[in-house]
Amino acid sequence: MDQMTFHYDTVLSDVHMHRPSSRHLMTRLNHMGQPVFVSRFRILTGRAAEHKAGSGSDGEEEEEEEEQDGTVQLDEDGDFEVTHRPRRTSVAGEDRELVCPVILKQSDPEPEPEPEPEPDQEEKEKEDEEEEEKEEKEEEARCSRDVITIEHTMATPLEDVGKQVWRGAFLLADFILSEPQSFRGATVLELGGGTGFTSVVMATVAKTVYCTDVGDDLLSMCERNVALNRHLLEPKGGEVRVRRLDWLQHHLCTDADTEFSWSEEEVSDLHDNTTFIIAADVCYDDDLTDAFFRTLYKLCSNFSRPCAVLISIEKRMNFTLRHLDVTCEAYSHFRACLEQLQALQDGRCSFRVEPLTSNFPQFLLYERIEHLELWKVTSTPLPAGLQEDSGS
Repeated sequence: MDQMTFHYDTVLSDVHMHRPSSRHLMTRLNHMGQPVFVSRFRILTGRAAEHKAGSGSDGEEEEEEEEQDGTVQLDEDGDFEVTHRPRRTSVAGEDRELVCPVILKQSDPEPEPEPEPEPDQEEKEKEDEEEEEKEEKEEEARCSRDVITIEHTMATPLEDVGKQVWRGAFLLADFILSEPQSFRGATVLELGGGTGFTSVVMATVAKTVYCTDVGDDLLSMCERNVALNRHLLEPKGGEVRVRRLDWLQHHLCTDADTEFSWSEEEVSDLHDNTTFIIAADVCYDDDLTDAFFRTLYKLCSNFSRPCAVLISIEKRMNFTLRHLDVTCEAYSHFRACLEQLQALQDGRCSFRVEPLTSNFPQFLLYERIEHLELWKVTSTPLPAGLQEDSGS
């Protein structure tokens, strides 16, 4: 399944393009007949994360540190760089290496049979094997604590891009991992959660994460990803609840007969306790962007406390016949919506918009390009008196 067929409306995430094909293992076909792959993303820790954030200073020193930290070095284009072993000294005037064969042991014409092991020796060997198996299991468990396993599709039509993993989700996850104390014990809502990657990362520090999207197939994939990463969440006490939230609807679905619906208690918890809303790379279409900001305004106006909204976005440049130039219309529309939200004067809450710098550590292996941006919107409920004045 390394060979994929591309159509005119096929979209493929750069995250999948830059990962070795051996990491993509096909597991099944979803209800729509699309191949579903599984990928594993390691969370870098300590010096490795700091090094990725500050890469580009000292060439030789960086290469040496990357080898020590076990990370992969990329060149300026994002391609993998392979450091070759230095050649041994060759004979003058020749390009070939010296070949020095070493005979480790000459074969005996009739090898002597190995002596039967003593009973005590058999028991010792058995104990050694058990000890090795135990160490291997402990090492495997230790490594899995730093690995996020995600089921996803690749090369999908535009309407199914939520089933892929995008760089905007990695940027937002980096920010969460760089400031865990800010989200500890919080109630968080993710809009357009897709595969659930960012919600899983958030649940390693937050108390409750409502991961929302639309489409039964996508929500089922998201729920499965939450189950695949339960080993990351249970030690931290975090929880991800996959729920349906359609930006084109005006209410949360509470029908108990509908899959991924909300309970009345969850709706109350959402309105009373949510302090963060996150969204990763969801503003790529003007109509969807308008629906996103309408949903954002409605949610924040019903919250009983201030809320910080974190939005990651990638500026995608395209050549258009209308302008005969390279433009980024989706991003321009996104910025216009941000300005309109901040200028609102007649709502039930006020909004403050600010860009966040991306100089925080990089915990995931991807290309953090300059066109990746992170924005923060702070919503503050207006006092009852001001709400009445604004509504008059």
